Amino acid sequence: MDFIKKFGQISKLDASIAGGKGASLGEMTQAGFAVPSGFVILSSAFEKFLEENDLNIKIDTILHSINQKEMHTVENSSEKIKDLILKAKMPKDISEEIKKEFKNLKSKFVAVRSSATVEDFSSAAWAGQLDTFLNTTEKTLLANVQRCWASLFTPRAIFYRFEKGLHNSKISVAVVVQKMVESEVSGIAFSVHPVTQDHNQMIIEAGYGLGEAIVSGQITPDSYVAEKEPRRIIDKNVSAQERGIYRKPRSGGNEWQNILQEKGQRQKLTDEQILELSELIIKIENHYGAPQDIEWAMEDDKFYITQSRPITTLEKR
Repeated sequence: MDFIKKFGQISKLDASIAGGKGASLGEMTQAGFAVPSGFVILSSAFEKFLEENDLNIKIDTILHSINQKEMHTVENSSEKIKDLILKAKMPKDISEEIKKEFKNLKSKFVAVRSSATVEDFSSAAWAGQLDTFLNTTEKTLLANVQRCWASLFTPRAIFYRFEKGLHNSKISVAVVVQKMVESEVSGIAFSVHPVTQDHNQMIIEAGYGLGEAIVSGQITPDSYVAEKEPRRIIDKNVSAQERGIYRKPRSGGNEWQNILQEKGQRQKLTDEQILELSELIIKIENHYGAPQDIEWAMEDDKFYITQSRPITTLEKR
C-alpha cells in the first residue's frame, strides 16, 4: 500500500486520498505551474496509524459522547482525542518513508499542512479548520505530521462535522510536506472579485513576509484590482505594514519582525509584478475551468503558487 506520493504523481482526481490541498498541488505541478516541490502523506498512512494503535473505536466512542449543544463536551472530547493521537507511536515503516522523502527534497525547511479528504466538497470547505506548520525542520517533522493528524479533531473541526452532518461520515486526513518558499512578499488572490462578483475582475492581496499574516487577518494587506479584458490595473489600495511573519534565522518556526517604516509604506508589488501575477491567476482559472482562490508567494522575483481551491461563495451564474 502506498503511504506517500510526490506532487507529480497526484492529480485533482486524488482528493479522496491526498485531500483537497494535496490533490490541488499535484494537479498544478502536473500542469506545469511553479509549485514548490513536495509530497503528500496519504490518508492511508493516518488510517494505518489509527489501526496499529487501536484508536478507531476509542475515537468513535468519544465522538458519540458529544452533545453539540454543550460546547464543553466538544472541547473535552477534542482534548481526549488529540491526546490519544499525539501520544501514540507512528508505525516505523511510515516514519522511515517520511524521513526518506524529506531528505529527497533537499530543503532544510518545509511547510507541513493538513489536507482533509473531504476538503473538495463545496458544502464542506475545511480550509482554515486544520493546522499548518511553517518552517518545519527535520527535527520537528514527525511531531508536526502527528499534530496535523490530531488537528482533524480540534473543537472547531469537530463542531464543523456536526454542523455539516458529517459526524457519521468517514473523514480522514492527508498531510502535505512542501519545500518552504522564503517569501519576500506573499498573499492571496481571487480570480473573480468576491465582493462585486464581476467575472472580468480579479483581486490580489499582498504583504511582506509569510502569507499566514494575511490569512489569519493579523495585517491589512495591499489590495489590487485588475481587469482581465483589457488586461489592466483599475484600483490599488496600499496599506502601511508595520510587521510581518518571518522564519526564525536558526531554529526554524516563525516570528513576528518589525518592518522599516519607509519599506512598510511602499506598494508591495510593482505594477509589472501585479500584471505578471494576474496572467498566472487567469491561467490557473482557465486550467480548472472555475473561479479560484489562490495562495501565492514571491521569492527572488519569482512567483510560486502554494494553494488553489474553488471560490465557493459566488452566486451561481
